[in-house]
Amino acid sequence: MGEFGVQVRYGGHADVARVMEFWLDAAEGTDRHDSPDKVLALIERDPEALLIAELDGDMVGTLIAGWDGWRAHLYRLAVHPGHRRKGIGTTLLGVAEKRFARLGAFRADAMVLQENVLAHHAWGAAGYTRQPEWGRWVKPMTS
Repeated sequence: MGEFGVQVRYGGHADVARVMEFWLDAAEGTDRHDSPDKVLALIERDPEALLIAELDGDMVGTLIAGWDGWRAHLYRLAVHPGHRRKGIGTTLLGVAEKRFARLGAFRADAMVLQENVLAHHAWGAAGYTRQPEWGRWVKPMTS
């Protein structure tokens, strides 16, 4: 249990539709290529990767804590706008960081949009810093 009665649990198949809807309301810059199938594939591959924070049975936060066996990656830290600044993001990060430590990770990285200044403050408060010597290189994969 986290602060203020927040409980964190692993997301499962039954949560996928709610998570997709939640991200539309709570996640900044949500990639519109998200799909239920991709979330299901994440859960199938790593049943502990999708973290869901609940307060009184309502979803109030999510975080993907991905572990590929080599690196620890954080995605989709999203807190419901009506529940921000209550420690929910901090609680989710704490659960993810304990998981990563248990798996042997020595560092975690987070995907944070450049324009999401509000998120920059939250990540900085949690002890994360920008790594200016690295840049993200991407290539879209088309089907």
